[in-house]
Amino acid sequence: MDGFSRKLFLLSCLALVESSTQDFGQTQFICTSVPTDTDLCAATMQSSGPAEELQTTVAQLRETVLQQQETIRDQKETIRELASKLSRCESQSLPAGGGPGGRRPGPKNTMGDVSRGTTDTLAQLGQTLQALKQRLESLEQYSRGNNTAQANSLKDLLQNKIDDMEKQVLTRVNTLEETKPASRNDTEQRNRVESTLTSLHHRITGLEKGTDRPGRFQLTFPLRTNYMYAKAKRSLPEMFSFSVCLWIRSNASPGVGTPFSYAVPGQANELVLIEWGNNPMEFLINDKVAKLPFLINDGKWHHLCITWTTRDGVWEAFQDGVMRGDGENLAPYHPIKPEGVLVLGQEQDTLGGGFDATQAYVGELANLNIWNRKLSTAEIYNLSTCNSKAPAGNVFSWTESNVEIFGGATKWTFEPCRSLN
Repeated sequence: MDGFSRKLFLLSCLALVESSTQDFGQTQFICTSVPTDTDLCAATMQSSGPAEELQTTVAQLRETVLQQQETIRDQKETIRELASKLSRCESQSLPAGGGPGGRRPGPKNTMGDVSRGTTDTLAQLGQTLQALKQRLESLEQYSRGNNTAQANSLKDLLQNKIDDMEKQVLTRVNTLEETKPASRNDTEQRNRVESTLTSLHHRITGLEKGTDRPGRFQLTFPLRTNYMYAKAKRSLPEMFSFSVCLWIRSNASPGVGTPFSYAVPGQANELVLIEWGNNPMEFLINDKVAKLPFLINDGKWHHLCITWTTRDGVWEAFQDGVMRGDGENLAPYHPIKPEGVLVLGQEQDTLGGGFDATQAYVGELANLNIWNRKLSTAEIYNLSTCNSKAPAGNVFSWTESNVEIFGGATKWTFEPCRSLN
């Protein structure tokens, strides 16, 4: 090969190398002299070492960009699918249900009702997890101010648990969209999730106690479900008269649901307070009904008291310390039976169960106390104004040791007469 041919060959090799870098600046030609007996292409590639390194870097960057683009596409598709599924859940209507014990029909609920289908239940569990996240954020703020290593450690553990639960819920929803598993598997899956939520709540409660929160508390039921409730740890005794008082706050519509229900063997509606659908609030004793003139679904705290005596079935109803109604012939001469189950937040169709989401309580309640006697008007007024002379329930008193919480219902600090707004 003559000298001119060797130069052309060299320039051709260099042009091939340079063309790979044209996206990063103006192309420059490099002239290099080599001995006559040298392999021109090998020499050319050796002289273009920096260009080879740059070409490798470009290839890596392009691969990274492609991977990121693929990830973004996957994330967009996931968001689209989840949005579609949530829209379908929100658009589903509730099945028609009965009143207490499945006795009375009513209108569709519009306060966060969900059907009892497994897909909707799991979607609602995601909302419950979000509520627990908010509690953890509150604890995180506390730990910042107090710098407690124990609180921080527990908070991290709980946060990891919530993240795992979210993944399980989303995975389960996706699976249910593609397949239709047996009802037994659905029940087992829901029981496992509910059990985890209950355990998670107990751990959060323990963390809250570690931050020196006051002993007085309120229960919050943010959603209508058939699994979120609280239960008294012991039964009520036989009673020939009683008084039941509590603080309550709700803006649920229509109807706040069932703040509490007491069922005994053979009678699910032994003692029930319920406002269901567009009906007024009702008080049931042995499945007999008295309509109460309470107006409470305004989102404000209200103090409610109901007294009753078996003789002639005489009852009185007080709201915020003032009598709003009374009557008689409410289950006259029927003593309240013992050996029952007192549930907060749900209406029982069977002893300790048979919950219906359409009758569940939505809101907050606190200071539920029960006496086996009729309180005087002065005692009820003292309770509504948080007077220090107010009596405590001698049958059931509002203490944390007397109440168990299930299914994700939450417990918060409550100061009577300081939390009325």
